[in-house]
Amino acid sequence: MRIIAIANQKGGVGKTTTTINLGAALAEHGKRVLLVDLDPQGNTSTGLGIPGDARRTTSYDLLLGDAPLDPMPVALGEGSMWLIPANTDLASADIELHAHEKRSFLLHDALRHVDSAVADFDFILIDCPPSLNLLTVNAMVAAHAVLVPLQAEFFALEGLSQLMMTIREVRSKANPGLRIEGVVLTMADMRNRLSQQVEADVRQTLGALVFRSVIPRNVRISEAPSYAQTILDYDRHSKGSQAYRALALEVLARHEGAR
Repeated sequence: MRIIAIANQKGGVGKTTTTINLGAALAEHGKRVLLVDLDPQGNTSTGLGIPGDARRTTSYDLLLGDAPLDPMPVALGEGSMWLIPANTDLASADIELHAHEKRSFLLHDALRHVDSAVADFDFILIDCPPSLNLLTVNAMVAAHAVLVPLQAEFFALEGLSQLMMTIREVRSKANPGLRIEGVVLTMADMRNRLSQQVEADVRQTLGALVFRSVIPRNVRISEAPSYAQTILDYDRHSKGSQAYRALALEVLARHEGAR
């Protein structure tokens, strides 16, 4: 079982899209995948078609309500995927966490509870909020690795040093085994010289940390959540589907190499 936090404090870089579609692509390979929606906006839950009144046990309950792990099954064309949804209750969680003695370890403990069903999963993907708050720190303390979606735009590397500093701090104080799973370029238009230059700069700066797979700017990826589907179900032959399948293969290869 491998826990991966999908994190970047910058909003709109494809964290939720990557969480959903990487999860679906791993499930296609027969992996049992659990998604944890840790963003107060609840976009992972909404993107998978889970209405607010159906979100019985949420990530807030898991963190602060002492609720047992009770994931919801997600209907996929192929494979198996489950979800711990989020709702607006999470918006106040960061304030409540500050008053808790074990504020950075609550998700870690919830996912490793003796009665937890977490052992049934091969991968747990945590969709983090677009900030480096205590929710994101909880995800990093709970995770084995961090996967960073990075939008292929001019300011792509801006703010990445702050994220890396947070990862190093979590590693030194709370989770010495935490590593960087990799950086994936998202929303790339390779017909555009700027996207090409950004990719070249990112690969020169970060080297082998950058996945070979690049997620394209693809209208089908943008449309899929409005139909409560993953891109693999919405259009399995699109460039977006191909890209997330390729990313899943790389993640599986890195997972095998880390065992």
